[in-house]
Amino acid sequence: MNILTKEDVLEKAKEYDVKFIRLQFTDIFGSFKNIAITVEELERALSFGVMFDSAVIEGFSQNKESDIYLLPDPSTFVIFPWRPRNGAVARLICDVYNSEGELFAGCPRAALKRVLKEVNQLGYRPQSAVETEFFLFHTDAQGNPTKITHDQAGYCDLTPVDLGENCRRDMVLTLESMGFEIASSHHEIAAGQHEIALKEDDVLFMADNLSTFKFVVRTIAQRHGLHASFMPKPMADLSGSGLHLHHSLWQEDKNIFYAHSHTDCLQLSKIAYYYIGGLIEHAGAFTAIANPLINSYKRLTLGKLAPALAAWSEQNRSTMIRVPAQRENDTRIVLRSPDGTCNPYLVFAVTLKAGLEGIKNKINPPAPLEDNDLHGGFKKLVRTHGLPRSLDEALSALASDEIIKDALGEQIWSRFIEAKEEECERFHATVHQWEIDEYLRYF
Repeated sequence: MNILTKEDVLEKAKEYDVKFIRLQFTDIFGSFKNIAITVEELERALSFGVMFDSAVIEGFSQNKESDIYLLPDPSTFVIFPWRPRNGAVARLICDVYNSEGELFAGCPRAALKRVLKEVNQLGYRPQSAVETEFFLFHTDAQGNPTKITHDQAGYCDLTPVDLGENCRRDMVLTLESMGFEIASSHHEIAAGQHEIALKEDDVLFMADNLSTFKFVVRTIAQRHGLHASFMPKPMADLSGSGLHLHHSLWQEDKNIFYAHSHTDCLQLSKIAYYYIGGLIEHAGAFTAIANPLINSYKRLTLGKLAPALAAWSEQNRSTMIRVPAQRENDTRIVLRSPDGTCNPYLVFAVTLKAGLEGIKNKINPPAPLEDNDLHGGFKKLVRTHGLPRSLDEALSALASDEIIKDALGEQIWSRFIEAKEEECERFHATVHQWEIDEYLRYF
């Protein structure tokens, strides 16, 4: 990642003829927000911040908040390559501060920074890579998304079967021009489904990039006349879309999840095992953050290679954690259960906190589940290892987990639960087409 100063940003804005700057941030549900300023206001914004009314930002406050400020992080300065070069548009990601000059309790980026400080104080440097899946759908004459997938291709298919190749290429080229390091991209299993993977980097930088990633992918798709959706399960008969988070911990230039051993065939360190133990211990609670939609739980079902089990394995794709075969500095723990609708800052905050608690309390994980463990019966596995099966169940776990609450902070924790419980109530009060098809003719 590039470390830019205030002076660097002012110089680049002048060099590239930037006229508008979008000061970007997220609400607690992960929606990208922005306030636009002209370049003439850039120096003042970098020095003193920009006041805004958080009452209009869902998740920050129910009442009007005075003296809340967006303070741009200079290291996040990027020019949007799809905008005109004359009078260019750039972005800066912001932290939110209160009038006392402290990070605002409702700021998701601040929550992640608090957890990262705790990790750093123990001498660890966390890194993450991500694999992000999404669908491309056709739009109607008014530009609204339809349920018609852009193609009927399958896993790693090529043109002309993969009709999304040109759109995906433009996404990758745009992301790279903005400083993203792309590991790979390909067509996924389902029709119209795609994956783009980002290379490993520091966690805060990755969270910033993930927020921008979704914005860029949807923008480029729109320019191709398509709609990009990160909805976990948009079609009942197609595979769902996930967000795989690769976790590793480092001390200086050494990956401390790896340990050469003559007795442990997996070559994992005790710290790696404890980290896995912490993730499994707190899986129920952080699932509410990692899988924040009612629709998220249509994806987390056994039998379709979906990560439905709070367990770990090298090969079993039904477990939420997989440990790939690479070792030494490539050793990593892949958390497969989150989906692309989560708030990147909060999902990193809660999963890092869970892993850290595993290390602090030396939580040993259960034995790994192998492929043949699935033959023991789906219902039994769900009872003994299952992740929450609904958003209601996940919210109940979140409400009783003090460790995950501490990672979020009281304000984000309470507002998230309140808003999501209201969402569940609206869902339960709605009569769905399935109920009509199933019951109306008989009762």
